[in-house]
Amino acid sequence: MSPTPADQPEYSPLGPGHAPEKDPLKGIRGVMSGTLILEAITILLSLTVILKVDEGSHWTTGNWVFITAVGLAHVVMAFLQRFQWALPVSMTLQVVLLVGGFFVHYSVAIIAVIFIIVWWYLLHLRSTLIERMKRGWLTTQHI
Repeated sequence: MSPTPADQPEYSPLGPGHAPEKDPLKGIRGVMSGTLILEAITILLSLTVILKVDEGSHWTTGNWVFITAVGLAHVVMAFLQRFQWALPVSMTLQVVLLVGGFFVHYSVAIIAVIFIIVWWYLLHLRSTLIERMKRGWLTTQHI
């Protein structure tokens, strides 16, 4: 039985091409690292919110330790994005921030929701890039 056209991947007009000259995923990992740093800054700035809101009633040892630990974990993960295990750990940090944010203050949960949307978009860009690479649609695959 011969494969039907629907079963075969759609290649670029120039064919599947060779491996790209430069690693295109390196650029995506750089954007992810930058996003983690921006997120860490935002998380650590939420410490001032916790201190000032409701006359400091949310400023407990557990709350500020949680926020500080999650913020610093984001900074550490920003420098480890080159490893294969870093993406699942970064996604786990998003879930930890969201769940913990409901216990600390709703503003921290809102920060988590905003960055989860950003990470969803980054993962969409990453999957699109991988698909384009598989099909030979990158210009560096035909040079």
